Amino acid sequence: MTGSITDVEGVLLGHAQDGDPGTGVTVLLFPGGAAAGADIRGEAAGTRQMDSLVRPHPARRIDALVFAGGSAFGLEAATGVVRFLEERQAGFPTPGGIVPIVPTAVLYDLGFSRGPRRPDAAMGYDAAGAATSRPPERGSVGAGAGATVGKALGIERAMKGGFGTASEASGGTVVGACAVVNAFGDVVDPSTGRRLAGARLAGRCGAADTEALFGSGFRREPFAAEGNTTLGVVATPDILSREELWSVARMAHAALCRVIRPVHTPMDGDVVVAVSTGASGRRGNVLQAASLGTRALEEAILDAVRRAKGTADVPAAAEMTGGGEGSS
Repeated sequence: MTGSITDVEGVLLGHAQDGDPGTGVTVLLFPGGAAAGADIRGEAAGTRQMDSLVRPHPARRIDALVFAGGSAFGLEAATGVVRFLEERQAGFPTPGGIVPIVPTAVLYDLGFSRGPRRPDAAMGYDAAGAATSRPPERGSVGAGAGATVGKALGIERAMKGGFGTASEASGGTVVGACAVVNAFGDVVDPSTGRRLAGARLAGRCGAADTEALFGSGFRREPFAAEGNTTLGVVATPDILSREELWSVARMAHAALCRVIRPVHTPMDGDVVVAVSTGASGRRGNVLQAASLGTRALEEAILDAVRRAKGTADVPAAAEMTGGGEGSS
């Protein structure tokens, strides 16, 4: 095992990004198709075709998932992934031809990236073309290129987020997870209670406490310039139905609750997607998938901020005084 979501048979992953500081796209491909269900908890979600994962839908399997920066502009990246799959005759068969099923979710990184390019169809196509079963690059890459965390005090007091991944194995099965972490709240290591990344004091000498700020009556407008959202995937090779995957996705949100504080705010568009490739041929166990997946997603979120690379204005956890962890 490599400790990534690509440990799950039937999952390929690729990134593409642009600019410095930049924005980007992360694509998960499922060459054999996959059953999937989603649970959306954030109030500011930006999605395309995600309705196919939250209610009954004629297409029982999906061909890819797309996560992108760029807010609503980033939804265009899905068009490139659809074209990539159509060229390979992958999709839902209809009388008029193959229709790839590609649910997409975006995060708001426009306050950080500030570049002339937003994620577009070409970037989505490139990310799909880069998808592989090898362990993916982590940190400030793909959809995590422009991700930041801890924006209660503004982008000038935030820290760098990014893309992370992990996997857990038990009882002969492996469950993988990945996350793009662009949270409004702080990221906390639940094993120690220390803040790894989030709103910070002036300079690079310590972390503020977003929960304490709001507990004392601090206010923040929902549509301030700095946007947010954490996007996560939990994947199993075992066979689970869409209804069962809805349960897995719902339960896996516990990972966000444990690690991000506060979470599911009016300023976030948090989405968790649970995926079953069925590649193992085994009948899955919902509670096992949810338990392993929640642990893997928790670690993927921590991985994202630990591996992030900062800029002159927005430092990463590894660059902060105290060995990369903010004060508690």
